[in-house]
Amino acid sequence: MRGESLCILERERTVIAFYVTGTDTGIGKTLASCALLHVLRGRGLRAAGMKPVASGCAWIESSWKNEDALALRAAGTPGISYADINPFAFEHPLAPELAAQDAGTQVTLAPILAARDRLLAQADALVVEGVGGWAAPLSRDLMQADLARALDLPVVLVVGLRLGCLNHALLSARAIVADGLPLAGWVASHVDPAMERVEDNLGMLRERLPAPCWGVLPHAPGADPAMLAAHLHVPEHV
Repeated sequence: MRGESLCILERERTVIAFYVTGTDTGIGKTLASCALLHVLRGRGLRAAGMKPVASGCAWIESSWKNEDALALRAAGTPGISYADINPFAFEHPLAPELAAQDAGTQVTLAPILAARDRLLAQADALVVEGVGGWAAPLSRDLMQADLARALDLPVVLVVGLRLGCLNHALLSARAIVADGLPLAGWVASHVDPAMERVEDNLGMLRERLPAPCWGVLPHAPGADPAMLAAHLHVPEHV
């Protein structure tokens, strides 16, 4: 079924699930993921966000917690455990491999897959947010492609709209496909309000990226993801 559908069959029910990556760090992956959760919840689905690996955490209520993972929890259906949303939470804001070394551990698949299974038992839709750009490693032996493949999920690419976005988007899409993962769609995130010829750039992206555009997020610092959901859609087909 992988590569042909946005949905996976889980215990005789259909679950919408996908892996969100970006053209770089700081281009709006979390905002897009949260807005997509609101789109799914707007359909009456129980939707859960997941941030398998997060570095740069604060000590809150007796555990390390990450701002992006907390945002995903707030955007999803209430009542989901933070530990399942973010199984690997590291204090230092470093590349995951380095942050894990500082914590005396290593990112591995088993805890992530176990958390995924617990989330799927509670949700009809799952939005998994990666770290940084597609080629950002999770550990010495684990790339994001390995994680998305183990999760058996198609990929959604968030494209940060700024100078250089065409190159970053096309290279990212090429790498995703070369890694054997289906690119289900892409979301544009308007991170640079001074960017010139935005519509022309969007047109070039639509022509060249091998997947449909799921919407364009405006430049709106501090915006409520629930309000931004109106700018996005998740395809109905399964």
